[in-house]
Amino acid sequence: MAEIVYLLCGLTSAACAVLLVRSYFATRSRLLLWSSLCFLGLAANNVLVFVDKVTAPQIDLSVPRSAIALVSMMILVFGLIWDAP
Repeated sequence: MAEIVYLLCGLTSAACAVLLVRSYFATRSRLLLWSSLCFLGLAANNVLVFVDKVTAPQIDLSVPRSAIALVSMMILVFGLIWDAP
């Protein structure tokens, strides 16, 4: 059951990233750019969660997962601060 949840989280993050990128190209709003980059990183993080927990449980990927999540959140925070009205 956990494997399905990991996959659904990854697919949801990837779908959000795709929708945000499409909206960015339509409107050129920079906040959409920062949000889409964040969700791309979160999708990569969720893929690494699946690989870490299901595909290769003997390999510890917690540090790369945390680093990707941290960078993704920092991108979003940077975008929120940079584009503040």
